[in-house]
Amino acid sequence: MPEQVKTASDRGITKEQLLMLCDGAFIDKGENILITGATGCGKSYLACALGRQACMLGYRTVYFAMNRFIEALAAAKLDGTYIRWLNQIARTPLLILDDFGLQPLDHQIKLALLQILEDRYAKGATIITSQLPVKAWYEYIKEPTIADAIMDRMTAQANRIELKGESLRSRKIS
Repeated sequence: MPEQVKTASDRGITKEQLLMLCDGAFIDKGENILITGATGCGKSYLACALGRQACMLGYRTVYFAMNRFIEALAAAKLDGTYIRWLNQIARTPLLILDDFGLQPLDHQIKLALLQILEDRYAKGATIITSQLPVKAWYEYIKEPTIADAIMDRMTAQANRIELKGESLRSRKIS
């Protein structure tokens, strides 16, 4: 829930920024949100809180952890529903891709990601979380031409949030 997101300027997101995102205008404008930061800093929590808020505002939202996204893509190709799957994602107002950059992307996944981002450009919003800073995404994608195209579509109309601070999962061991 957005009200449970820890906000502070030294954390990388203020209460004002969060409230601005909670009105859903970024979805109507087709703007992306790129959330980066260290493990456990609350990236997924923030993305899910914004996704839940979007649902409360009546926006259909789809969430994928990147490993599940890759599995769903492979399954859709195998069972012949790939085009329908791509079209469904293209029509979804808010797409959340969690943990971008944790596992290698093969050429087919990169092309599918590019297609999805192209279909959604300025029409749907995408929230992407990653431990990698945005400047490292190009190198992560590796193939220069595809990386240029993907990064252009991801970052052109994007709100960037770089979360800072200790892991919120940390617990004192006594």
